[in-house]
Amino acid sequence: MTKEILVQYCDLREEAKDIRKRIGKLEDDIRKIEREGNVVDSVNGGEGGIRHYRIEGFPIPEYSRKKTRLCLNKAQLENSEGELLELTTSVEEYIQSISDSRIRRIIRYKFIDDMTWIQVAINIGGKATEESVRKEFERFFYQEQICP
Repeated sequence: MTKEILVQYCDLREEAKDIRKRIGKLEDDIRKIEREGNVVDSVNGGEGGIRHYRIEGFPIPEYSRKKTRLCLNKAQLENSEGELLELTTSVEEYIQSISDSRIRRIIRYKFIDDMTWIQVAINIGGKATEESVRKEFERFFYQEQICP
């Protein structure tokens, strides 16, 4: 396990959040289209462009496009969540395999609980600072790379 996998785990979690937001926005847009029903527009044309026409109808192209994007985003979310579940299991198993309890806590706080380095330091307690916990984390992974 490398630090990059932990970062990938965080990125994948954020990607899933982003997709959920997109789904929510699309669902809101679709509900709005359905609620408002027909739309009205006016155009000029005919007789040399002097005639005024009023056009009314349901915005089928926009509605269909949003419904299609919604289906695609839901499929993306399902894939991301499946990948995230697998990666979560791997990350949790890796963290549990670390013999140093302090490092386990640092990694859990930072990557599983998504805390900032300051929050990690506060939760570690004692004389821990933002810089000290970040350096401990960096040294741990540096040692892991040298002596796997």
